[in-house]
Order: sequence, then structure tokens, then C-alpha cells
Amino acid sequence: MNSPPVEHLFRHFEKYIRLSDELKRALNEKLGFVHFKKGELILDANKVCTHSYFIISGLVRAYYLKDGKEISEYFPAENEWCNSPKSFITRQKDIYYIDAIENTEAFSLHVNDLVQLFDQFPEMERYSRLSMGTVFGHLMERIASLRFTTAKEKYAHFLQTYHDIYHRIPLGMIASYLGITQETLSRIRADN
Repeated sequence: MNSPPVEHLFRHFEKYIRLSDELKRALNEKLGFVHFKKGELILDANKVCTHSYFIISGLVRAYYLKDGKEISEYFPAENEWCNSPKSFITRQKDIYYIDAIENTEAFSLHVNDLVQLFDQFPEMERYSRLSMGTVFGHLMERIASLRFTTAKEKYAHFLQTYHDIYHRIPLGMIASYLGITQETLSRIRADN
């Protein structure tokens, strides 16, 4: 299987920073290419997350287990990075599992290679800071939505947040993300 051109990822980086030819070469050397089949477990919570994945095509889910139930936390899709942030940064196990909702192709970057890129290219730290600002903003909105809104408002926020991909996510996963039952979700959808 041929990997997609790395220019796809370079365009993403260039939304935040200028990529020198030297940085492009370094990234090209460090990036891997992976394919995950629908339903495949990408990260087991019993293992340390050592890779971050930039999704070229497909859809994945980060979730954790509570009382034996899967609780969906977020749904990275095309042009987004996916990992278990705490595990990736601290190099310790965390609660998150990641699985493929669809067949997914992604570039992978090992944490050690990322650290090396940070050391060698200060603009990579700038990229990280700017792109994480966007993620942090979404996280704060999600927390406020979970704490201060009705089930119907939570669903409206979900549709806004995932407007491009919500129709690709199974209803049970959406219900667990919202913290409501699938029956409640079905009622809310019927009322819309």
C-alpha cells in the first residue's frame, strides 16, 4: 500500500508555522504511515501511548471504561492528531483507549522523535502551542456543555462541534459522549 504524499501534513503545519526545507526533510524522515481497520484497537489503556497519529482519512474514537461501559471522550477525524495526551506527555499509562470507527490511514510520529524535533526546530514548539490552543478551547467548551446544559443543548453542542462527521459516528457512541442513554438521544433526535 502506498502512503499518501506528506504534503497533506505539511499543509496542516503551514496553517500555524512556516516550514523550512530542513524541517520538511526532518519530518519526512521521522514520520511513519499506518493503516487501521474498522474496529481495530489503536491504543490499549494498559500501555503507554508512544505515538501520535495525524489522520489522513478515517475516523477514530478515544474512550475510557467506567463500570464496564465504554464512555466516548472525543472523535478525531481527517486533519487532526490523535493520542492519549497525558500518557503521551508523561510516558505513563492513562485511562484512554483509542479504536478505529472506520478504516483509517494516518501518519505516525513517535514521542522521542517529536522531542527531537522540538529541540532542533523551535518553530515546532510554536506549532504545538498554537494547535493545542485550539484543542484547549474545544475542551473548555465541552466541560461547560457537560456541566451547565440540558441533554438537548448537549446534543446541539455536539452537532456544532462535529458538524462535518456526526453522521459517521454510531448513536451509542454519541450517547456515551453526551452522558445520556441511547433512548434519550433517540427522543431528542426525533424532536429536532
